Amino acid sequence: MTSNNLTLTANNSYSQALYELAEESKDLSKVEDEVNSILKLIGENTDFRNLIKDPTIKKDELMQVVIAFSKKFNLSDIFNKFLCFLVNKARLFYLEKILKDFLIISSNKKGEIIAKLKAAKQLNEEEINNIKKDLTENFGANLKLNFEHDPSLIGGLIIQIGSVMIDTSIKSKLQQLETKMIEA
Repeated sequence: MTSNNLTLTANNSYSQALYELAEESKDLSKVEDEVNSILKLIGENTDFRNLIKDPTIKKDELMQVVIAFSKKFNLSDIFNKFLCFLVNKARLFYLEKILKDFLIISSNKKGEIIAKLKAAKQLNEEEINNIKKDLTENFGANLKLNFEHDPSLIGGLIIQIGSVMIDTSIKSKLQQLETKMIEA
């Protein structure tokens, strides 16, 4: 097993540990909400993303930031302790991956099917719900749909459910056309 595989396995172990702690304390729903909020923050806030990925920040300084952050956003005791644990183990750098794995574990335990939807335009709640309804009819009743707006698609959308991918994006069609033109 390579060093990279060991890191991925270790990160998944952290995700599994967070899941078990949250479930055991009957705080799973709250921790899931907190995880989603932190992932949103990582995606939207460059300063926060840079902070957690900066290897030059000393552990004690990072610990103070995490504690202040936890207090400000009223994070659960379990999630606060987990973040502090990651700081102590110098694993905060992997926070995004760990939290995404946590959500996958949580969804799997609930028997949810996770679907990813990317669209070129910002979809409203009704449009997302209509797509979810159609997918639920084909893939099962317990479907969780994660939406991402991706203007680089130019038009259309991409839906991924496990290994099944439906790609109707203009970007993909242009890439296919380019490949055909190069081959000709």
